[in-house]
Order: sequence, then C-alpha cells, then structure tokens
Amino acid sequence: MKTVYVTRRERFNAAHQMWNFDWSDSKNAEVFGKCSNKNWHGHNYELFVTVKGEPNPQTGYCVDLKKVSVVINKHVIDYLDHRNINLEVPFMKDKLASTENLTIAIWEQLEEEIKKIGTQLHKVKLCETENNFVEYFGEE
Repeated sequence: MKTVYVTRRERFNAAHQMWNFDWSDSKNAEVFGKCSNKNWHGHNYELFVTVKGEPNPQTGYCVDLKKVSVVINKHVIDYLDHRNINLEVPFMKDKLASTENLTIAIWEQLEEEIKKIGTQLHKVKLCETENNFVEYFGEE
C-alpha cells in the first residue's frame, strides 16, 4: 500500500479568553497573562487538516480536496469564524478555550465526517500565531 498524506488549509478569525472560573482574578492573571483579558482577545487562526489514503488509480487522488474543504467549513469554520470561542461555539461549551483544547475539539468534529468522504483523518494542526501552533493526531 502506498499511503499519501494530503493537507487542506483553512482560515478563521475568533476571539477567546483564557480563564479558569475556579481561580481568583489574580491567579488567572498570573497564569494566563494578557490572554486573561476580561474584554477578550482574538487571533487570525490557520487550520491545517491532513488526511491519508491511497491514490485512486483512476483519479490519482486519495481524496477530492474540495470535499475536504466542504467538510471543514460545514463542521468547523462556520461555527468558529468571527465568533467568541468561549460563548458561541457549541463544541467548546464547558472547555477552557486553549488552542490545545480547540484542536482536539476540531478533530472530534471532523473525524467521522472525513471518513464519510472516503478517507482517514491523520492530523489537525492549528496555528494561533505565526510562532505558536498545536498538532493533534487523535488518540493513540
């Protein structure tokens, strides 16, 4: 079997706040710094979704990336773009809005939907800034 890995990039803008309600204001400020701003802060996120599979001998594709894009937009971007992650994103309800937790939640939104289009999710990479990103490969 010749497995290839294909990645689709999407972008979204969203606001969030890092805040643990079990902690005092000073503890939140100490741990999260500027990210605990009570008036929120935002990022221009870049999302990279990597799928894997064998190239189809008739098309040369392991998957049609237009279909991957539709899945990502329908199940992730439409919920996140120009939203407040803490307040408006159903799949982040009751979770700290860290990039780590958001990356795992995106994986959970996509895994089964990606299977429906005939390929397998390999990795979700979420870039919060040009210097900070998280990668998640699912449960081992």
